[in-house]
Amino acid sequence: MVPSCYGVPVAPPRPAYDDPMTDLHPFIAGLPKAELHVHHVGSASPRIVSELAARHPDSKVPTDPEALADYFTFTDFAHFIDVYLSVVDLVRTPEDVRLLTFEVARDMARQNIRYAELTVTPYSSTRRGIDERAFMAAIEDARKAAEAEFGTVLRWCFDIPGEAGLEAAEETARLAVTDGIRPEGLVSFGLGGPEIGVPRPQFKPYFDRARAAGLRSVPHAGETTGPETVWDAIRDLGAERIGHGTSSVRDPGLLAYLAEHRIALEVCPTSNIATRAVATLDEHPIRAMADAGVLVTVNSDDPPMFGTDLNDEYAVAARLLELDERGVAALAKNAVEASFLDPAGKERLAAEIDTYTENWLAR
Repeated sequence: MVPSCYGVPVAPPRPAYDDPMTDLHPFIAGLPKAELHVHHVGSASPRIVSELAARHPDSKVPTDPEALADYFTFTDFAHFIDVYLSVVDLVRTPEDVRLLTFEVARDMARQNIRYAELTVTPYSSTRRGIDERAFMAAIEDARKAAEAEFGTVLRWCFDIPGEAGLEAAEETARLAVTDGIRPEGLVSFGLGGPEIGVPRPQFKPYFDRARAAGLRSVPHAGETTGPETVWDAIRDLGAERIGHGTSSVRDPGLLAYLAEHRIALEVCPTSNIATRAVATLDEHPIRAMADAGVLVTVNSDDPPMFGTDLNDEYAVAARLLELDERGVAALAKNAVEASFLDPAGKERLAAEIDTYTENWLAR
């Protein structure tokens, strides 16, 4: 399956930070953080991809991490799909799934990400022949090992690859709600893939099943289509958070609704530029979202493929929102509030953010 959030990808430049906010990088690097919109295969760094490629020498994916930088330079949409699917094809066994998951957690820990809801597309693996129970066991083993070794808490969002249609929706819902298959770390149910030509309402029965089983609703919407897609996600899918939602700013009534009901937007600035959902960073609507009182969270989406990470995304957001350290810390606490972490866990992480910030400012 193609990753869940792309419109028209291009080779994205790493963001340039040639403004006074660059002095926030050291603060951001040490800041305890939560991430709510980040994809499983899309988080595979060149280091991880090269290791997977070495396991499968019949693949055309380079094993040299430096060569992968060129490999991840997309010339057009068709080339991007080809590259992405070649990486997906490296995840062929439960052992590959476990390696990918554990090493993604390692990379998160290096950024002081304490909690992450990782979007997993199980349909991409089960349709390629990985046994569903072995897949679940692999991600769970990696999750528990990562928490024990790094202290990073992972939870799962199972998402429907919308471009694969209702067959994928049925399979994803079955895996998400069936006792004995559903993994312990699963907290939410999502929908990705292209928005154009893939209307949200058709997926209502599958979201109804997932929500009845206690899962939270976190569909992508309004990235490459208009605000009506966000309304569809709210009305038909019961969305509690919206992936991207960049077009929401075109509807003041929608912004007011999001703000009133604390439906958070999972904002991914660099991704939005790379997919051409937004033309330039300076035109990004994050400021309009925040000014309207919407609960804004900052995320990295598919960081290695976009040449970014969560720390860089916070630096981008700090510049666009004109934040100081306390403002950045408040932004980090937005993600904690919008997360599906248990109340005690939310309280601990918010307190850790506060303590870190006060200690930093008291230096």
